Amino acid sequence: MSIEFIGMISHRLASETLPPSGPVFDADYITRIARAHEAAGFDRLLVAHASDQPDGFLVAALAGLSTEKIKFLLAHRPGFVSPTLAARKFATLHQLLNHRLAVHIISGGSDAEQRRDGDYLDHDQRYARSEAFLQVVRDIWTSEKPLDIRNDFYQAEQAVSAIRPPAEHPVPVFFGGSSEAAIRVAGKHADVYALWGESLAGTQETIERVRAEAARHGRTVGFSVSFRPIIADTEEAAWAKADHILAVATERQRHSGPLKRDNKPQSIGAQRLRAIAESGEVVDKRLWTGIARLVGGGQNSTALVGTPEQVADALLDYYDLGVRHFLIRGFDPLNDAVDYGKALIPLTREKVARREQEQEQEVRQRA
Repeated sequence: MSIEFIGMISHRLASETLPPSGPVFDADYITRIARAHEAAGFDRLLVAHASDQPDGFLVAALAGLSTEKIKFLLAHRPGFVSPTLAARKFATLHQLLNHRLAVHIISGGSDAEQRRDGDYLDHDQRYARSEAFLQVVRDIWTSEKPLDIRNDFYQAEQAVSAIRPPAEHPVPVFFGGSSEAAIRVAGKHADVYALWGESLAGTQETIERVRAEAARHGRTVGFSVSFRPIIADTEEAAWAKADHILAVATERQRHSGPLKRDNKPQSIGAQRLRAIAESGEVVDKRLWTGIARLVGGGQNSTALVGTPEQVADALLDYYDLGVRHFLIRGFDPLNDAVDYGKALIPLTREKVARREQEQEQEVRQRA
């Protein structure tokens, strides 16, 4: 498939505009939202990671066993599970889900959050550890013979795994991070490089940096961009909806404590989102930064606002830069996923198919 839509599920209902409801691990909600995304036509679902939240492996397992075709993207933070064990855990979950797993390696953008789990490495050290982690995982996945492992972060003797992803069904590796340290790791190990929804110019700059680094290793990398689409039947109604979302989220912030102006202070990606938010409320015609400004840029928080056709056209602008994976999630997670499936997803696929046909015709005409 030339374009992939990735949704996101959590272990219970919550968002910037909706206070958490239900048990912390809400099995019924996990099942319902996974099935809703599958019915809406999403290709894959991100299962996120946080230092105080339920285990993502089990959330992904429940969601996967509740669905049939939709694939999964499990966020994993190196440093807390040995890479030899992680390789087996990934391969086992991949087999349990009938080869529907990808992993998203996140190295951590907040010293404070890392220390909640006992990690005291600094920003660049965490990325160096991620590189070592991924090298070990890939070695374990591909070697049939026991390996001795020794690097700056891990060592093991005669490590081997009886379960590995089959060559015909590999586990894709997504990787995120905008720092120079992150780009170096992405160029060497990422199958797909993931970034938050920045301006077209900023996105193109990052894509060029990653491509150049990957070329140094004789590799090519795919790209994923994340947005929070806000759609309505008319553009005016969509912007009114965005204003309402910001008002509700602001009120929630007032009641839950001070604004998170220093969210993920070591994250270069968060710093870039904060800079975009400071440059204006709307960038590139319909990239809205209201929530990014409110939460300090520390998460996937920029939105594309408009009718389904207008937002689909905006997504195509990123497609033209080389983006083939789009993570989209709403502020009303389950209902928005259903709405995306009614118009935005099929319309974008139709436009992409038409764009590809036009490009093929141009190539034939030149030949």
